[in-house]
Amino acid sequence: MAELSYKAHESAFVDEGCEIGDGTRIWHFSHIMPGCKIGKNCNIGQNVVISPEVVLGNNVKIQNNVSIYSGVTCDDDVFLGPSMVFTNVMNPRSAINRRSEYLKTHVGKGASIGANATIVCGHDIGPFAFIGAGAVVTKNVPAYALVIGNPARQTGWMSEYGHKLKFDAEGLAACPESKEQYKLENNTVRKISA
Repeated sequence: MAELSYKAHESAFVDEGCEIGDGTRIWHFSHIMPGCKIGKNCNIGQNVVISPEVVLGNNVKIQNNVSIYSGVTCDDDVFLGPSMVFTNVMNPRSAINRRSEYLKTHVGKGASIGANATIVCGHDIGPFAFIGAGAVVTKNVPAYALVIGNPARQTGWMSEYGHKLKFDAEGLAACPESKEQYKLENNTVRKISA
C-alpha cells in the first residue's frame, strides 16, 4: 500500500476519488468529498467540509467550521477564516432540487476572507482582496480591495502583506512591511515594484 503524501486525522473522512497534494494536513472531523482537488501544503482545520468538484490551489489555509460547496474554486495562498460561509444557490428551497443551478465563486490568489463572512454565490473575489470579519459579499470584489459590512462595501485597498494602503496625490502607496509599491489608477490597484 502506497504511503499517503498528506496527513489526515483519524476522525477525518477522505472519500475515494479526490486529489490531495503533498504536505496537506486535514484535521479533526473534516470531510473531503469525491471529485475535489486540493493542492500542496494546504491546512484544512477542524470540522471542514469540502464538497465535490471544489478546487483549492496550493498553500490554502482553511480555519475551523468552514463548508466549501460545489462551484467554489480558490487559487494559491487563499485564507478562509473561522466559520466563514460560501453559498452556491441564489434561491434555495428544501423541496426544490437546484443542483443544476449552482453558481460559481472564484477566490483569487492571496485573498483573505475573515471570520463569519458570507460570500453569496456567483461573485468573484479578486487576488489579494481582504474581506473583513462578518462581511456579506453580494457583488464582485476587485483585486487588493478591502471590504467590510453587510452588505459589504469597499473602504480601502490592501497590500499583499495585508496592510491598508495610503495613496498620495499621485496615486502611489507603499506597504509598510514589505516596502512594495502600488499604483491606484481608474479605481484599480496594481503592484509596481517587488
